[in-house]
Amino acid sequence: MTYVDGPLKGLKVLDFSTLLPGPYATMLLADMGAEVLRIESPTRPDMLRGLPPMVGEDQSVSAAHASINRNKQSLALDLKDPRAGEIVRRLLVDYDIVVEQFRPGVMGKLGLGYETLRKTRADLIYCSITGYGQTGPLRQRAGHDINYLALAGLASYSGREYSGPSLSGTQIADIAGGSHHAVMGILAAVYQRQQSGRGSHIDISMTDCAFALNAISGANALAGAGDPELEKELLNGGSYYDYYRTADNRYLSVGSLEPQFAEQFFRVIGHPEWLQRVLQADQQQPLKRDIADTIAQGTLDDWMRLFDACDACVEPVLTFSEAAASALMAERQMLCEAVLPDGSSQQQINTPLTFDGHRPRRHTAGAPLGGDTHQLLNALGYTQEEIEQMQLQGVIA
Repeated sequence: MTYVDGPLKGLKVLDFSTLLPGPYATMLLADMGAEVLRIESPTRPDMLRGLPPMVGEDQSVSAAHASINRNKQSLALDLKDPRAGEIVRRLLVDYDIVVEQFRPGVMGKLGLGYETLRKTRADLIYCSITGYGQTGPLRQRAGHDINYLALAGLASYSGREYSGPSLSGTQIADIAGGSHHAVMGILAAVYQRQQSGRGSHIDISMTDCAFALNAISGANALAGAGDPELEKELLNGGSYYDYYRTADNRYLSVGSLEPQFAEQFFRVIGHPEWLQRVLQADQQQPLKRDIADTIAQGTLDDWMRLFDACDACVEPVLTFSEAAASALMAERQMLCEAVLPDGSSQQQINTPLTFDGHRPRRHTAGAPLGGDTHQLLNALGYTQEEIEQMQLQGVIA
């Protein structure tokens, strides 16, 4: 694999976030070449650092932390100490993007809010990721992914009619809402700054972003079609677009919506006459039951031998391990090795982004807490005596 400088080389980011939304966003930026420095508490480390399983020769590094915080440096600062604020202001000479994930007002109380830091750096891009945004009645309320999806309306039609809303296998509001929208907002602000010289404060509400993900169903509801309901929409179980259990307790995904795919699907399962039922509203659930009974008569391998020979938008539901070992992921180079702090390596999910056919960089796993503190402070002009004094007093670690 060829590694090249990423397209974001030259961007320098201070990351004050923990857990998932902010760190995943800055991982994406780092994977694309940005230089990311995590500012971490020496007394309240990121909970992700302790999440098992652990990897490395001494089993001291969390696999999740090593992946989500790869390609970043770590500076351990007690932000409640005024001297930490001075260190941050010195860093702003070079670092022109800030990502933070505290509740609204917390960074301000620490003397590190946008209005304060822009006095040090007028073109600062400052991205705040919260559950409910910097304004509004819920801005100080605690929440998690499940709450944001609930208040955004998405959960109300995601699940089964008989059992109600269901949890997703991944954190949709955190990642698709918080992380991805933060990256988009930051890159848009970088472009704006190139045109105008102005910085900006980006307000990322994970609930706002989840609400925006309603897309098609939300557009229909606003146009008077009524609220989307469980198993009543084309893509949420209201049609034969669904998962079906096989004889060996595996599942097929059936997405044969378009006429040419539907025709092949019903032909392969041995019931071409069922095609006429697709457009009959009162036939959707009976049709799904008939399809389910048919699919249940064969194993996953049996069905895939038949469907591999045609293009019907039918694929097996793979476990993560099966997906990782598949020819598709191998060809797309979606697994990589990241170098751990002890020199060993850990297999990770690779960045999905390529530029001119190349991955932007070779990965290094998440840094130890404060692993770059001394080197960075030396570069900022602090003497060894000053560094040792601050370490003794708990300002740094």
